[in-house]
Amino acid sequence: MDGTLLDTEPLWGRAMEEFARGIGAEMTPELRNATMGNSSVDALTKVYDAARVPESGRDFEADEDAMVARVLGLFATDLRWRPGALSALDLVAGAEIPMVLVTNTVRKVTDVMLETLGRDRFVATVCGDEVEAGKPEPHIYCRAAELVGFCASECLAFEDSPVGAAATHAAGVPAIVIPSAIPVPPKPTYTYRETLEGLTLDDLAEVFAAR
Repeated sequence: MDGTLLDTEPLWGRAMEEFARGIGAEMTPELRNATMGNSSVDALTKVYDAARVPESGRDFEADEDAMVARVLGLFATDLRWRPGALSALDLVAGAEIPMVLVTNTVRKVTDVMLETLGRDRFVATVCGDEVEAGKPEPHIYCRAAELVGFCASECLAFEDSPVGAAATHAAGVPAIVIPSAIPVPPKPTYTYRETLEGLTLDDLAEVFAAR
């Protein structure tokens, strides 16, 4: 969702930078890259660590709520599609291929963003706060495959971040990777594209033919 379908990473980045500054951490490029695509808990933990906040001072629930409120405010005025994303969704839907939205974003944010994405496009959605551990662990993709009744290797993922792509690899799901902000190191299960623009059903079939 974030960075693959919708151009939300800059907005998450702004909210993360404000949060980091508020607790005395510098949001360096390295720290921002490390938090990109993470679950809320993982991202907050990395910023807490950078600010050297003791365990006793880490209020994950309150800080996540504040982060969500800030991000939703930004989304209300500046939510944009990634290039080719809308036509790619229409392409897959037109072929009657069931789609599951798989995101590390928490449910309460995802539900808001589904108003833009179109809730009826997806047979199911799986969020980072609904599995044992979010990306880069495989649970979220394993759950998505289970919901559509296919083996993970019979599914195809679209990802933009190293964390998200790593989750597909760990789950055994082949992936089309469209890096949005930072490079994604190669793995045998990845097929790279610069954009979703011009995506065809033949492109999807070639991913499986190459395996």
